[in-house]
Amino acid sequence: MASLAAIPLAGVTAGTVASAATARMTPADFNGGPLFRHTSAPKQGLFSCQAPASATNPLPCYAPAQIRRAYNIPSNLTGAGKTIVIIDAFGNPDIASDLATFDSTFDLPPANLNIICIGGTCPTFDPTNLDQQSWAGEIALDTQWSHADAPGATIDLVISKSDQDADILAAQQYVVSHNLGDVLSQSFGEGETCMDPSIFGAAHQVFVKAAAEHMSVFASAGDSGSAQPDCNGDGGFFLSASTPASDPLVTGVGGTHLNANFTTGQYQSESVWNDSGTSVDIGAGGGGFSTKYPRPSYQAFANHKGARGVPDVAFNADIFGGVLGVCSGCGAGPDQFFIFAGTSSGSPQWAAITALADQAAGHRLGFLNRTLYAIGLVPPIYNFAFHDIRTGNNAWDVTGVPGYSAGRGWDPTTGLGSPNAAHLISLLSQGRG
Repeated sequence: MASLAAIPLAGVTAGTVASAATARMTPADFNGGPLFRHTSAPKQGLFSCQAPASATNPLPCYAPAQIRRAYNIPSNLTGAGKTIVIIDAFGNPDIASDLATFDSTFDLPPANLNIICIGGTCPTFDPTNLDQQSWAGEIALDTQWSHADAPGATIDLVISKSDQDADILAAQQYVVSHNLGDVLSQSFGEGETCMDPSIFGAAHQVFVKAAAEHMSVFASAGDSGSAQPDCNGDGGFFLSASTPASDPLVTGVGGTHLNANFTTGQYQSESVWNDSGTSVDIGAGGGGFSTKYPRPSYQAFANHKGARGVPDVAFNADIFGGVLGVCSGCGAGPDQFFIFAGTSSGSPQWAAITALADQAAGHRLGFLNRTLYAIGLVPPIYNFAFHDIRTGNNAWDVTGVPGYSAGRGWDPTTGLGSPNAAHLISLLSQGRG
């Protein structure tokens, strides 16, 4: 692990790029407003949004069956015996009932859900607070979609008392010190230089310990393209990778626009998620280069810059083809369905796929990046396990910050690409790559 120590790049210190830190994590389904949209209830087993875009269906959507088919998630594995840990903030008092509604709607088995509040007392949820409302949506998305892809896995939902960096760190430390589960998902982030250096270093030590425990760790790469919101919360943006996704011991998850059949789920293609100039211009897939970490050894043949590049992998994240979920705390009343977007969707689903791989292997696979990049070195194996996304860029027009373009193999928009899950699981569980 010594080669992955937290070594700042020459000449870059906290505050070089941005100052007046707000020290707060933002859920990766929020860009000044929640990245989810209310939708109608299903009729005859399907939602009206499960259809190609049209004047009457401006926001197409996917249900679990279609996503599972598109990414070839195997049905013979459920994640049984494995635990997915999810860290979120503030809480959602309706999460158990919303998850039950999600399960009954999409014919999924009941979930084994544990809710753990740091400090022993769950925060009092304020439904009028936009920040807390966004976290309620985040919790709904994280729990429901990790369960959709790994329906037999236990879900430990760990609630931080707030989204302040110190409170999120306390949750991370609790998860790892108690070795709660096999896989950890973190659908939140902020600009690297916005975080207090002492917390930044302490978080890295958490991930060092997680790797030693053979815990796989994921984090969303962000929803503002190559940029992150200014540290002082003034509504501006600056060029930055997102932490914790940029930590070299974390697998960062970027965002794509998925083209698949809305009924069968048959995969067609993917491009970089970027809503610039569209009618619902809410974001673009996060990606870029760290100003804190040098290029890790596992990226030596993929990333030709001297800095840690993110993301490592990608998953569907666009609101145009978002995923359905239930959220009673999202401002529209009880048992209401929403179309969710953002790289928030990818982290819990990659965690679920890893739980399936752990089940297939019969043990924890742990830190994955070395193996994932090794797979990327051999074209026939790489194309067997990944969809290589070569179209699009992540320069989100709202930020005014130049972005990066997709290309062959790894790139700082969608990483190595999205999974052909059954094929990838077969490689991971056999120790190949």
